[in-house]
Amino acid sequence: MARLSPTSGVSRSSVDKTPELVSLGRIGSPYGVKGWFKLVSHTQPRENILLYKQFTGSLNGACKALVMDDAKPHGKGLIAHVVGFDTPEDIRLLTGMDLMVPLSELPALGADDYYWHQLVGLQVTNAAGQMLGRIDCLLETGANDVMVVKPCEGSLDKHQRLIPWLPGQVIVEVDLGSDSVKVDWEADYLI
Repeated sequence: MARLSPTSGVSRSSVDKTPELVSLGRIGSPYGVKGWFKLVSHTQPRENILLYKQFTGSLNGACKALVMDDAKPHGKGLIAHVVGFDTPEDIRLLTGMDLMVPLSELPALGADDYYWHQLVGLQVTNAAGQMLGRIDCLLETGANDVMVVKPCEGSLDKHQRLIPWLPGQVIVEVDLGSDSVKVDWEADYLI
């Protein structure tokens, strides 16, 4: 059975001539007075972001190399510190910054496992051959993950669809080579 791994979140970006990057989290608000900040993780489990130390920080199109020298779980979240930013005022300049790593640094997955960023942009077609749109993003819900499928050129209609990620039930086939997902989902379901 295919499973989704949001370890890399859903953001994907190329920065200048660097390798393709993926966001693992972002810098939240300052925490304390010594340059610590709340670390918002896109990984699952959220502590997986602590396995990485070097990031490309991206905010409003500007990029900066960052080294996380300390991080730890704190309450229901995470807090962290990066080298050279030692006051709350320093961190306020970085608040909201995406923390990205090259795709090549992500762990390899099994044959039927997918990172979310691999699925964003794929064309979704149902068993009747109707093109429903392209995956805009994925949502993590309590029961199962959900694909947000937005209409695009060539799609059946102009409706956005929320399609559950249920391999073997709704998800029939994922073909990364042809940028497509085949689903057992009628065009008039939940629109």
